[in-house]
Order: sequence, then structure tokens, then C-alpha cells
Amino acid sequence: MIRTFLIVLMLSLASAASQAADLQSFGRGSWSKLRAAHDGQPTVIHFWGLTCAPCLVEMPEWGKLRTERPDMRLVMVAADPVPQDPARVADMLSRADLGQVENWAFTDRFNERLRYEIDPAWAGELPRTLLIDRDGKETVLTGVADLAEVRAWLEAQKKR
Repeated sequence: MIRTFLIVLMLSLASAASQAADLQSFGRGSWSKLRAAHDGQPTVIHFWGLTCAPCLVEMPEWGKLRTERPDMRLVMVAADPVPQDPARVADMLSRADLGQVENWAFTDRFNERLRYEIDPAWAGELPRTLLIDRDGKETVLTGVADLAEVRAWLEAQKKR
């Protein structure tokens, strides 16, 4: 009985570990690297934060969309005004079933510089979503994203 319990416990821990988010450090120059890595490919980039209540509410919806659309290139960027504990960020991503997508987290305490690299006009409001088509054209969704709009955008990208 104890042996069975230990086996189940080990399998549960292994499963949790496989769902853990692999966070990349987002610092100066990361934006150009991220854009270059996705150049020519329709990509959804979602900026969120642990200190943003609407972000936390919508995170599970992003996880559902990712499950529904495994073909979607989704990048999540934790963009809190003050860098958060990576373990807490990873935990939130895992709970929202987003641990296996490309995940970044702001690590520079001077986040204005990071935001400026992304968009000089961005004041830091969260959540914020960028829909980037294969030609590099950006569509900005400020606030909680209308996922029906994201789905329609994804369908339009498939037809191009």
C-alpha cells in the first residue's frame, strides 16, 4: 500500500514538473530576439502580470484557447512593473495550463526601458496583446482580450 502510494506520488510530481513553466529572462535586447525568432510566422504575444487582477482572471481562458488551437504560436510575457518571484510566475502559468508555451518574464527593474523597446507609446497598461502577422504588422489589443477576435485573426492568418 505504501509502495503504491509512493509510486502515485512520484508520478504526480513528475507530471507537475513536466507542466512547470520554463521562464526566459526578458531584459534589454530580448524584444528584438523574440521578434526575430518568430519572424514570418503569425504570433500572439500576451503581456500580463501577477499584480494585474484582470490578467489573472483571463489566464485560464488563454490556456483553453491554447488547448483548442495547438497550432497557435503563443508567447506569454509577465510584465509586472516590479519583477516578481519566478516561482510564482511559473506557478500561475502552470495553473492556467500555459506552462508549455514560450514564457518570458521582465527581469529589469527599469521596466520603462523594456516597454519602450516593445512600443515607445506603451504606458505599461496590462493586459496587452499583440497579434503579429507574417508580414510583421502588429494589431494591439489593450485590456482583456476578446478571444473571439483572436480566433478570427488566427483563422484569417490560416487563409493567407
